[in-house]
Amino acid sequence: MRLILAVVLCFPLFSSGQYANFRSKSEVGFMLGGSNYFGDLNQFNPIYGVKPAAGLLYRYSFHSRATFRLNIMYGNVGAADADASQAIKQNRNLSFFTPIYEIGSGVEFHYKPFKLGHSKHFATAYVLAEIALFKMNPQTMYDDEAIELQPLGTEGQGTSLNSDKPYSLTQLSLPIGAGFKISLGKKASFSFEYGLRKTFTDYIDDVGSDTYVDHISLSQQSGPLAATLANQSLDGSRFGKRGDSITKDWYSFFGVMFSFRIGKEGICFGM
Repeated sequence: MRLILAVVLCFPLFSSGQYANFRSKSEVGFMLGGSNYFGDLNQFNPIYGVKPAAGLLYRYSFHSRATFRLNIMYGNVGAADADASQAIKQNRNLSFFTPIYEIGSGVEFHYKPFKLGHSKHFATAYVLAEIALFKMNPQTMYDDEAIELQPLGTEGQGTSLNSDKPYSLTQLSLPIGAGFKISLGKKASFSFEYGLRKTFTDYIDDVGSDTYVDHISLSQQSGPLAATLANQSLDGSRFGKRGDSITKDWYSFFGVMFSFRIGKEGICFGM
């Protein structure tokens, strides 16, 4: 009830006073950190394949225990079977990399009340729950050239070998995470955050099927390059295990954030 009351009293309207209050509760900032992925080519290692990532964010503190957030993130993820410790994965010999462009929004739920510059409520842990859209473009290196994998249909997508259409490069994700933030005076805050993204696709790595499609048929219908990149196993087996069709892929963004209040300190603060 107190949260609802705070929203009613503090949510900005179009009067100049309310607009000033809206600005006082708004922050803009940036994130610097890393990104990585979990899927068929990296199932368990949380630090494998970490690459630089960055983002921009907007926060609106509508209550001392909750903050609305909008963020835009960019990073790269990738993995290679050549780095695996298991012989069966080394033999599979697949690899990929892809940029990740993400836009998401949701709410930070504070463990303790928080307000910039407050003498008592100046730091808190928090959890993050969002919904996001992301764009990917899985590629691999072949003859020193980056090859886009989705148009090739390496698992027979769009042919008589597979009833599935080519997967979409734009997908939905559910970011969930945890962090800690601390006030740097009345105008700025510092945060550290780790966020996982649950996705609904198995093709961030272009690997979704349990088995390989027929090499000759794929070559005839999609071209020899598709057939070559579909099965790169070192022993040339046509009957090995390609991936895991049961589990979906995940990716993460993590790092440090700095955000800055865009207006003067307001008087409305729901506790």
